[in-house]
Amino acid sequence: MDSLIKVEPSLATSIGPINLDKPAMLASGILGISLDVFNRLYRCGAGAVVTKSLSKEPWDGYPNPTIFSVGSGGWINAVGLSNPGAPNFAGMIKPNKEVPIIVSLVGSVPEDFEFMIKQFEDCSVTAYELNLSCPHVAKVGLEVGDDPELVKKIVSSVKNSTKTPVIAKVGLGTAHYLDTVRTAIEAGIDAITAINTIRAMAIDVETQRPILSNKFGGLSGTPIKPIAQRCVFEISSKYDIPVIGCGGVSTWEDAVEFFLAGASAIQLGSAVGDRWVEIFDEINGGILEYMKRKNYSSIKEMVGLAKKP
Repeated sequence: MDSLIKVEPSLATSIGPINLDKPAMLASGILGISLDVFNRLYRCGAGAVVTKSLSKEPWDGYPNPTIFSVGSGGWINAVGLSNPGAPNFAGMIKPNKEVPIIVSLVGSVPEDFEFMIKQFEDCSVTAYELNLSCPHVAKVGLEVGDDPELVKKIVSSVKNSTKTPVIAKVGLGTAHYLDTVRTAIEAGIDAITAINTIRAMAIDVETQRPILSNKFGGLSGTPIKPIAQRCVFEISSKYDIPVIGCGGVSTWEDAVEFFLAGASAIQLGSAVGDRWVEIFDEINGGILEYMKRKNYSSIKEMVGLAKKP
């Protein structure tokens, strides 16, 4: 009789040493600059929030236009990683006592990351996410991720600077992203986020000029979901490392697809813009109903099932 008893499913999940009550979190770059917003997102069902990528000094970013809709849930953006700088932002989130905050960091040398981590020593931080894959800012992002030796130095330096878990966010650059993953793992990374936006552009046929001021930007949203899922599948098949799926998630079905591909949690970016108050609860509710229907008690039971023969 005991085997017939259905256990109430739980949305709790673990990404290596990181424990979350819910699997859907805010991706970096979206609404990630205000503690008030973080609190509201957490109350609306986000398992964690990832901040905008922070640099050692404040960055202004690029002039407008910086974002363009390509239709079908896709966007190209070249904001330029505008942010108030790590020291200023650390002061903004210091009052936080409740929200799981993952601080995204961007830089070009290990010393940049060491400096930034020191700013958050007195803050409640769940993890750091190293942005090794921004496709539209020179000398950081993909230029760092495409250099395995630099990735190794940065990850090793960060791991030696903090006991807080560290995540590497990878993308598709000129080097094979699996080489970046391997190097980060060898340097001690705790988890991988896959993937970042993909380098892209749009041209106005009337002006006959690129639409974005920076010419090139990062493609996000629904169009990149199949690519992101392929990367999650490949990473989790090749390496024993927790993976966070990111790219094109807008429904509970999308989230479940990423779990089946090998992700233990997911991040939402572009889809949050239109319905950020409701989307996390909608996705959490859909996942729970799916788990009840399939008789799963935990997220872990679904992770990687698509890889089975």
